Amino acid sequence: MASPMHQFEIHPVLPLPTVNVPGLGAIDLSINNSILSMMIAATIVVLFFAVATAKAAVVPGRLQVIGEGVFGYIDDLVTGIIGHEGRAFFPFVFTIFLFILTMNFLGLFLVFTATSQLAVTATLAVMTILLVLIVGFARNGANMYKLFVPAGVPWYMLILVTPIEFISFLLRPVTLALRLFGNMLGGHVALKVFAGFVVSLCALAAGGGIATLGYAGAALSLSGVVALTALEFLVAFLQAFVFAVLTCVYLNDVVNLGHHH
Repeated sequence: MASPMHQFEIHPVLPLPTVNVPGLGAIDLSINNSILSMMIAATIVVLFFAVATAKAAVVPGRLQVIGEGVFGYIDDLVTGIIGHEGRAFFPFVFTIFLFILTMNFLGLFLVFTATSQLAVTATLAVMTILLVLIVGFARNGANMYKLFVPAGVPWYMLILVTPIEFISFLLRPVTLALRLFGNMLGGHVALKVFAGFVVSLCALAAGGGIATLGYAGAALSLSGVVALTALEFLVAFLQAFVFAVLTCVYLNDVVNLGHHH
């Protein structure tokens, strides 16, 4: 049975020359399967909304209904968590949700799963936290310290609470990256293992005799693959949704910082 980790290996698809960037050193510009998967995901999102909005009508067609539904869903999410001011961050949350969702789904259709790479999920998490920091300092300036000083906590407890809040804030990008990475990696490994059992047990059963019982095991493994595939579609959506929700929560913390104290 092939290694279940083989599916996550990075392979060059389009070799390109390496360039030297001052301050960064040598950078390989080659396009690998991870980059290609992200390019395909971005293209699908852009093309879908280009087609869905090309002939917008009062009585929408199927694609327009889906497009408007997703748009309204994320708009309600952003305004529901952050408030009216959240609409300023709608483009970011909307884009990152659809990008992650599309990459997750592509991985279920025999295309490389970019979100199974920690470098990809970590980059998305760092982008999110950088936005939170920029917005936080732009809106609150030196009052950003209030983020680590919860309201109503006695002064003598702040000695313990403030470091915990600060460490918790520093761990936000880590948890964002690891949650998405771990769920996509684990789900695909489980699918690969169960699929490998189907092939191995069928090959064993082909030998005849008592080994034919392997067909029963293969059928059981196949049912496991079907169940896991259905679960993976749910997880693919939920992980994109959770990433979007936490992005809104973190933005809300700095946008409405003054309202919390």
